[in-house]
Amino acid sequence: MADSLNPDQIARYSRDGFLHPIRAFDADTALALRAEVEALERSHPVGAGGHDLNQFFRVNGQLVIPLLHHIASAPGILDPVSSILGQNLLVWSVELFIKEPGTTKVVSWHQDITYWGMGETDEELTAWLALSDVSVKAGSMRFIPGSHKNAIVPHADTFAEDNLLSRGQQIEGINEDEAVFGALKPGEMSFHHGRTFHASGPNMSDDRRIGVAIRYVTPEVRQPDLSRDYAMLVRGKDEMQGWINVAPPARLFDPASLALYDEVLEAQSAALTAGADGNVGLYAGKMQ
Repeated sequence: MADSLNPDQIARYSRDGFLHPIRAFDADTALALRAEVEALERSHPVGAGGHDLNQFFRVNGQLVIPLLHHIASAPGILDPVSSILGQNLLVWSVELFIKEPGTTKVVSWHQDITYWGMGETDEELTAWLALSDVSVKAGSMRFIPGSHKNAIVPHADTFAEDNLLSRGQQIEGINEDEAVFGALKPGEMSFHHGRTFHASGPNMSDDRRIGVAIRYVTPEVRQPDLSRDYAMLVRGKDEMQGWINVAPPARLFDPASLALYDEVLEAQSAALTAGADGNVGLYAGKMQ
C-alpha cells in the first residue's frame, strides 16, 4: 500500500522521533493477517520446541513463524522504512503485542534500545503495525516528541504483573501532558526511534488490541555489548557483515528453525537481561 515517505513525513520523523499513521496494508489484508495470528493461537496453544507460544510472539518470532517474516518483508512496510534507513535493511526482531479487551495490561514509559546491546545508534527504527483497531480507548501508544534526541536514560525494573515489557522497565518523571497519542486503524502503522520515550495504556475497548512491532536495523549497526548477534536481510545487501545473517523459516516451527531460535536466544540473553533485579522470563531457555 505505502510508497516512500514524502519530505514532510521524513522531516517530522527526524524532528519528533515518531511518525503516524502510515498505511501499510488495506483493512481486508490486516483482517486476514489477524485471522492467521489467531488461527496459530488455536492450533499451537502450548507453543513448540520447549517454548510457549507467547515467548515466540514476544521474542524473535520471525525465526520460527513464516507469517511474521512475511509481514516484516512486505513492500508496504519496507518502502517507507527505506525512506529513513536506506535500501539495505535487516530485521532484528518481530514481536506481537496483544492486549485482551477490558484488561489492565500496559507498557510503561521506556526507550526500546536500552537493553538491545546496540549502543545509541540512529540506524534503526520500529515499525508498529495495527492488526486491530488500536484506538486511544484500546490502549494505543503515546510518544514524547523530540525525546529521541536524549541519550539512553536510566530505567527502573518493576517486574509489574500488568506490564507487558520483559522486566517492567520504566522511566520516571515523564510529563504526561507532553504525550502524543498514536491511534491506528487496522493496516496502519507508526514508526518510532529506539530512543523515543513511549508507552501505552490498558485496553478498555471491547476487542483485542493486536500490534506487530518490527525492529529494523541497517548493516552499519554494531553490537558493542554482544559477542555476536543475528539479523535477517529483507532488502538490499549487507556488505558490512557485522551480523550473522539468517534465513527465514522454511515452515512453521521447523526443527532447524527451532534450533536456531535457541542459539539466538542464548546469544542475546546476556545483554537483554543485564542488570536485571529479577528473572526476565521472556529470555529464558526452554521450559523444564
